[in-house]
Amino acid sequence: MEFLIKKAQKGDEEAFIRALTSYMPMLYKVARTRLAAEEDIGDAIQETILLAFKSLQSLKNPGSFKAWLIKILINKCNDIIKQNSRVMCIGSYEEADKLTEAVNHDYLEGDMDFKRILMGLSIDYRTVIVLYYVNGFNTREISEILNEKEGTIKSRLSRARAQLKLSCTGLLEVE
Repeated sequence: MEFLIKKAQKGDEEAFIRALTSYMPMLYKVARTRLAAEEDIGDAIQETILLAFKSLQSLKNPGSFKAWLIKILINKCNDIIKQNSRVMCIGSYEEADKLTEAVNHDYLEGDMDFKRILMGLSIDYRTVIVLYYVNGFNTREISEILNEKEGTIKSRLSRARAQLKLSCTGLLEVE
């Protein structure tokens, strides 16, 4: 992968596309932990790709491309979250009722879908869990990506595990 990044830094657009293609599923998973709407996820990924391409020359260590890319993505997701918090959407009561009914119906069927359990966590816990377990980053790398102390990441990971364990245990007892 480093070879592709080095070629891309020298202006090879095809190498950049090939390197980026292998990371697309990871980008989606990370964005999905922070954003709910598919349009926002697409926007965050698109903006990440554009900024990564423009800033590729500033990447000093091609071996850290993956962490650098995730860091850009998380910053773009945070920008979208800030933008969305300034906008208040007012929908109809019928739409809200349909959504509530759909969520309750899924819950009553006892679907222990990991995504739903994961969405029950706070955004900070969700992000750490996905970066650690799904994308394989270690706590040091996650601390660099999120600009947090490694001790903070370790405690978030521990608390998130505890909450996931409680969520899974609670669901098993309900059935």
